[in-house]
Amino acid sequence: MRHGKKVNHLSRQTGHRKSMLANMACSLIEHKRINTTVAKAKALKQFVEPLITKSKDDTTHNRRIVFAYLRNKYGVTELFREVAAKVGDRPGGYTRIIKVGNRLGDNADMAMIELVDFNELYNGGKKEEKKAKSRRGGKAKKSEAAPAPEAKAPDAPETSSEESTDSAE
Repeated sequence: MRHGKKVNHLSRQTGHRKSMLANMACSLIEHKRINTTVAKAKALKQFVEPLITKSKDDTTHNRRIVFAYLRNKYGVTELFREVAAKVGDRPGGYTRIIKVGNRLGDNADMAMIELVDFNELYNGGKKEEKKAKSRRGGKAKKSEAAPAPEAKAPDAPETSSEESTDSAE
């Protein structure tokens, strides 16, 4: 009997389960939504939400703790840069599980798990404004409203190069 056991073993041994959850968490952080079975989505939710909470405080210690779980430095970087910036004011509930029906081959219950703040459809129409990246070094950009080329004075006669050569002969 499983009384009081909170971990869903997902019919896998410990090492396989941890690796699978780490890979799924990295995919979720990179793509912002993934499709999987309902059981795996629920296990992933319990796995990834504490990591997102840790990413809100960007310290070396928290990065090392998160890296111990994810084992992917690109996933950790993405989590602490982009994801943490969007979920900074949210007190929890960073993921959403949406059931999408049954899988064709084995009729397993499928679900889509996504990061809540990255879906514009459910954010009530609020769109994130893109912030211009600051440039490091280099020259400043030229203004787009460049002055128009100098126009010739209306009283000056227009001469072409051919006319000036003809008159010189």
